[in-house]
Amino acid sequence: MFEQLTTRVQSWVDRLRGGGTLSAEAIDASLGQLRTTLLDADVHQEVAASLLERVKSRAVQLRVQESLNGGDQIVALVGQELAALMGERHRPLRLASEPPTVIMLVGLQGSGKTTTAGKLARLLKQQGRRLLLAAADLRRPAATEQLQAIGRQLLVDVIGDPSTTPTAEAAVALCRAAVERAQARATEVVIIDTAGRLQIDGELMAELKAIHAAVKPHEVWLVVDGMMGQEAVATARGFASTIPVTGLVMTKLDGDARGGALLSIRAMTGLPVTYLGTGEKMEALEPFHPDRMASRILGRGDLQSLMERAATVEAGADRSAALARKIRREELTLEDFRTQLAQMASLGPVEELLAMVPGGHRLKHAVADGAAQTQMKRATAIINSMTPQERRVPDVLNGRRRLRIAKGSGTTVQDVNQLVRQFYDARRMMKQMAGKAGQVDRNGRPGLKRLLGS
Repeated sequence: MFEQLTTRVQSWVDRLRGGGTLSAEAIDASLGQLRTTLLDADVHQEVAASLLERVKSRAVQLRVQESLNGGDQIVALVGQELAALMGERHRPLRLASEPPTVIMLVGLQGSGKTTTAGKLARLLKQQGRRLLLAAADLRRPAATEQLQAIGRQLLVDVIGDPSTTPTAEAAVALCRAAVERAQARATEVVIIDTAGRLQIDGELMAELKAIHAAVKPHEVWLVVDGMMGQEAVATARGFASTIPVTGLVMTKLDGDARGGALLSIRAMTGLPVTYLGTGEKMEALEPFHPDRMASRILGRGDLQSLMERAATVEAGADRSAALARKIRREELTLEDFRTQLAQMASLGPVEELLAMVPGGHRLKHAVADGAAQTQMKRATAIINSMTPQERRVPDVLNGRRRLRIAKGSGTTVQDVNQLVRQFYDARRMMKQMAGKAGQVDRNGRPGLKRLLGS
C-alpha cells in the first residue's frame, strides 16, 4: 500500500534526520524535495502547498534551524501535519441511541460497495453485534446473489430478492422493509448496499435521495476506489452535494502505490475517512487512524495497529497459558511452531506487517515477491510430513527420517535441516525474550511493553 509514496518519503526522512543544525536555506530545500514527492504521489497541489507552508511556519516559530536536531524536528512536524491533514484521529461508527443503527453505503459502480458491506458486517459481528444486510442494488446483475453469498459465509441475514424489478420504488421498499424487520427482531445494525453507476447521474441520485428520506440512515458512507487518484475527490464532492455523506471508505488500497487520494480527500472535501479496504479477503478492512498512517508513511511503523491485529488471533486462555509455560521451560514442539506459523499467516502479508514495524521498510527487499509466504508454506508442509512423535520430540530426527520427510513434503533435506535449526533458534530466543520481559502475553508472546522498555 502506497509503496511509491512511502519509499520516497522514507528516503527523504533518512537523508534529513541526524543532520544537526539546519539553515533556513536547507529547510527550504528539504521541503521542496518533499513537495516533489507529494506531487509525484498524486497529492493535490493545493494540499501539498498548504501542508508544507504550515510545516515551514511552525519550523520558524520553533527556531528549528538553530536546533542541534533540526532534521528530527522537521520530520516530527511533517508527521503532525500529515496526521492533521488526514483527520488527526479515527472517526468511529456513531451508533444510534435506539437500535437499529442504519448504515447506507453509496458510491459508483465497481467501487467495492457490496464487498465493503460484507467486510463491515464481519467486523461488527466480531464485536458481538446483531446485523442485517439489505441488498438494495437492484441495477447490477448478480449484486443480490453476491451479497446473499457473503451473508451465508458470515451467517448474517440478507433481505433481498434477485427477481425484484430494478426500480427506485422497489429499492426504497426493500430498504424500508429491512429496517422494519430489524426493529421487530431487535437487530442492532442494518447495512444497506445501494446501486451505483459508472458515473454520477440524476437517476442514481434521485434513487439515493428517496432511500435516504425513507429510512433516515444514521451514517451515509461513500465507498470510493483509492486507485482513482484525484478523481476520487471529484466523486466525493459530487455525492456530498446531493446527499448528506457522513464518511468515506477507501477501497483497493492494496493496489494503490501512490496514495495521493487518501492524503487529499479529507482536506478537499471535509469528509472523514472511516475505514480502509486493503485487499479482497473479508478481513481486509481496517479502521483508519490518521496519526498511525502518518507514522507508517514516515517509516516509524504502527505497533498499535499490529498489536490490535494480533489480538484478533486468539489461541484461547488455556492454550495460551500452556504455551507460555512451554516457552519458559524451553519445551516448545514443532506442533506449537506450526500453530504459530498459522497465526502469523492469518495476520496478513508479511510486507504489510513490516510496514507496521519501525524501520521495517528497510527489510522489504528480503520478502519481495511473496518469498516469506512461500517459506512459511514450505515450513508447514515439512512439519505436516512428520509423525506426531517427530513433531513433539524433534531430537529423534536422524538422517533417515529427514530424508523421508523431505520426500513427503516435496522439499530437500537441506530445507528440513534449515527448518529444524530455525525452530531451535526460535525456541531459545523466545525463552530469552520471555526472561527479559518478565512475562509473556496471553497468546504466549513476550510482553511487548517490557521489551520496548516502556
